[in-house]
Amino acid sequence: MSDLTGSAVDLSLLQRVLRYVRPYRVIFGLTFLLTLMLAALAIARPILIGYTVDHHIIIPDPEGLLMMTLLMLGILLTEAVFYYWYTYSANWLGQSVILDIRNELYAHINSLKLKFFDKTPIGTLVTRVVSDIETISDIFSNGILVIFGDIIKLAAIVIVMLITDVKLTLITLTTVPILLIATYIFKNGVRSAFQSVRTEVSRLNAFVQEHITGMHIVQIFNRQMREMERFKKINAAHRDAHIRSVWHYAIFLPVVELLSASSVALVVWWGAHGILENMLTVGDLFKFILFIHMMFRPIREMADKFNTLQMGIVSSQRVFKLLDTKENIENKGNARPASDFGKVEFSHVDLSYTQGEPVLKDLSFVLEKGQTLALVGTTGSGKTSIINLLGRFYDHQSGTISIDGIDIKEMPLKLLRSRMAVVLQDVFLFSDSVLNNITLNDPDITKEHVIAAAKEFGVHEFIMKLPGNYDYDVKERGAMLSVGQRQLISFVRAYVHDPDILILDEATSSIDTETEQIIQAALDKLTTGRTSIMIAHRLATIQKADRILVLEKGRIIETGTHAQLLAAEGHYRNLFELQF
Repeated sequence: MSDLTGSAVDLSLLQRVLRYVRPYRVIFGLTFLLTLMLAALAIARPILIGYTVDHHIIIPDPEGLLMMTLLMLGILLTEAVFYYWYTYSANWLGQSVILDIRNELYAHINSLKLKFFDKTPIGTLVTRVVSDIETISDIFSNGILVIFGDIIKLAAIVIVMLITDVKLTLITLTTVPILLIATYIFKNGVRSAFQSVRTEVSRLNAFVQEHITGMHIVQIFNRQMREMERFKKINAAHRDAHIRSVWHYAIFLPVVELLSASSVALVVWWGAHGILENMLTVGDLFKFILFIHMMFRPIREMADKFNTLQMGIVSSQRVFKLLDTKENIENKGNARPASDFGKVEFSHVDLSYTQGEPVLKDLSFVLEKGQTLALVGTTGSGKTSIINLLGRFYDHQSGTISIDGIDIKEMPLKLLRSRMAVVLQDVFLFSDSVLNNITLNDPDITKEHVIAAAKEFGVHEFIMKLPGNYDYDVKERGAMLSVGQRQLISFVRAYVHDPDILILDEATSSIDTETEQIIQAALDKLTTGRTSIMIAHRLATIQKADRILVLEKGRIIETGTHAQLLAAEGHYRNLFELQF
């Protein structure tokens, strides 16, 4: 997810961002019209001031001076009203666009394979979804519309100046080429600095996210000082990136002020000669001085706004790169099995997470509906990979996996996963109530249903002892509960979703012997009539399984019931004797 570089402003990327404006083109058009009107009103003020000096001050005319003052006051009030609506509509447009982009990005992330998350830091994804997209809104509120308005304003100023006095205009513009060169150098330098800033922000987010999540490991192994040193280096790099951008501003802004003052000095010198020779009026001189300030300010700010636009483009590059990531689970199937299903068949399945490193090799087995299959083997033998393939969290390279004779790739992904429930060894709970962590906010699952299930699993009593009972907030990752309590809640969660296929991945490994005995009877009820797949290192928990597969390096080396495998005196027998 590294940053991209390229031209100053990638027009193709800008066009892609602007596609999101289509639903809001009326607001965009209104904002653009307000930009033009603000530019016209800004130019009108120096013209009126110059006219007032020549016709109502040099030639005393108190009544005319009062009328012109009221007129200019009215223009200022009108400009203030227009600027309010411009600011509101431009920011409303920007926020509406990033709302749509963020929704699309989050939906895309939801559809990515788990393999993508294995190799992408969570902090990087958080940066993309939050701060990078927020920067895109500046394209509309402080970028393209402001730049367009400034260009129109500058063109109008030059035209009015040329109409007033060609020679004085040319003298005024003598410093502009130097300013444009300085602006070009500044723009390129700051763009590079801004890219560094975004990169360092992403690194900082990734580090903080990862280390706060794993803080218990940091403290258990007494790594606070070492990790603090790493954090200081990343934080210093973030500071240095910002300072590089500030350095460019520290040089550019004084250059602009110097050139602006030089231009005013030239105009005053030449204009004074024009007044003495009756070739220029005092009002015209006032007008030119005001125009110089109006001209240099947009040029100076245009560089700033241009870099705001560039930051938005850089962020959009990163966001669109993520949106264009083709690691989605293909979801084109429309086959719909019976209302309840359960027969699972793997036929000559091969899986490799990394090319040339097979995890499953020519794996074949059949699990009849309603039966319980147990998977046994050493770490890395392929047990978890089997259940990952069944839920299509990863896709296999060859062979077929079918349920009730239908290839799972031919089923809608949502339908396939809605008919399964998984209980993992490392239970994840959201920062929410116990009830919502069980129902996962499914409106079809009532609180009464949850309470009944909790009683069956012996969980209701401990939940009622919590402050707030079922409304108790378990905090992030269920930090307020013990490991065993989180595991029990995950059993209830699986039960209330009433799956056709139940998967238990080391589901009792974090539960003590006493708690395991409490839930064993409930587990028997849960697996009755359901196709169940169990992964367990505790062989005592799988003795009732209808069939046991013993895996080694992605292959089935033994299969049978608990009694049959013990009688075979093979690998399973050795594992059993080691435990008992």
